[in-house]
Amino acid sequence: PQTPPPSEPGRCAHFVLRKKRFCRMIPAPGRRFCGEHAHEEEQNDRKRIPCPLDPKHTVYEDQLQKHLKKCNSREKPKPVYFVQDINAGLKDVAEIPEKQVPLSSLSIEELQNLIIKLKKASNGLELHLKEQILSHQALQEALNDPKNGESAFKHLKQQASILGNMEKLHLLGPGRCFVEFGAGRGKLSHWVDIALENVQSVQFLLVERATTRFKVDGKHKRRDSIFERLQVDIQHLCLNKVPILEKERLPVVGIGKHLCGAATDLALRCLVESYTTCCDGEDEEPAPKRCRSAQTEVAPHKSAGNESTTEDHKPVAGIVIALCCHHKCDWTHYVGREFFKSVGLGPVEFHYFQRMSSWATCGMRETTSKASPNEDSEDQTNYTEEHEQTLSRTESGSDTLQGILSVEERKEIGCLCKRLIDHGRIEYLQQQGYKAALQYYTESAVSLENVLLTAVPNPSLIPEPNI
Repeated sequence: PQTPPPSEPGRCAHFVLRKKRFCRMIPAPGRRFCGEHAHEEEQNDRKRIPCPLDPKHTVYEDQLQKHLKKCNSREKPKPVYFVQDINAGLKDVAEIPEKQVPLSSLSIEELQNLIIKLKKASNGLELHLKEQILSHQALQEALNDPKNGESAFKHLKQQASILGNMEKLHLLGPGRCFVEFGAGRGKLSHWVDIALENVQSVQFLLVERATTRFKVDGKHKRRDSIFERLQVDIQHLCLNKVPILEKERLPVVGIGKHLCGAATDLALRCLVESYTTCCDGEDEEPAPKRCRSAQTEVAPHKSAGNESTTEDHKPVAGIVIALCCHHKCDWTHYVGREFFKSVGLGPVEFHYFQRMSSWATCGMRETTSKASPNEDSEDQTNYTEEHEQTLSRTESGSDTLQGILSVEERKEIGCLCKRLIDHGRIEYLQQQGYKAALQYYTESAVSLENVLLTAVPNPSLIPEPNI
């Protein structure tokens, strides 16, 4: 093996084999190694041990107790809006299925039976979605900027179409609180803010469970727009307890760009169940009047004290979510379980359908890439960059299906699984009093995950306010 080059002056002398370079940390004066790799020096007086909270880093054994109090991996105090499993769906443990065998372990006959069940359940559903590829003036300058590369251009086209669809549903306006689920860097909220540059009384809540680098929250130009990040899993988010919503009670617009799998179901339940009906902690007294007052629309003439009026109106003005990663869905959280049961399906079929849904975007990877090395491989690269595929070749059952289904048939079945899962979400929203729809919001060449879920309160189910 080659001898590694000498370390940089003033830097740690530990060679990181995985990265094939020296550690870049700066050691203490007179030391060759940084604190993390100090055990490599001949020091018999002090010993470093793995941190019990996170073994990825080490700590001096004699400073362990001090370290545990400030370790970044320690359990932090829960925010006021954290309510354990408030948006988790299934409470009955008996209904949760045991771990299923992978698709590759199923016989040909079992796979064919699953496909028959899928087609039977999909019979009569609206499977051909209309195209609603729109744009918005707020992004025109960025879309025409030659400095933006191909990847950035594709993201901008999707964001422009999402804003265009929001505008068509009259969701871009004053007196709104936009809640972006799975916000990441917060780009979608950023563009909504740009679109509402001259609009008053606008708030943004960016929900993201992970710590995010390179956030764009600080780039919004309007000083009167409020941006607040909620670092919490959607599963435990109680919007009623978010201080900014408690204070002003603006109608909420739920948005999201590529909200993966179960996160979509958690977000829908967060908006139309836990937020609409109010969440009360186990140790708190119910406060129906306070929460009912949240159920107001934009109409300024409405009396907040008129209970018969506010009780029938929804605090959620609309929902616009770009769907993706159906293979990450979970029967426990899925909002369309009642629909599945109504067509004779259950958790076992759901498990296999959500795995088969990946066929719509990855197909038979090796076969597809050989058959069409240009367009298909580019689309797949774009999809994989944005959403890391978690299905292995064995899990997707490609070996079992070779010679049984063509690539196109497999893709068609994957799309059918996606539409069936999405239809359960549509029925759920309709039952909750919303007018919901699915549409293609961008071309498949821009994103293979190109379906947008929209929902607004259904006027026929909401009586006019008494004036």
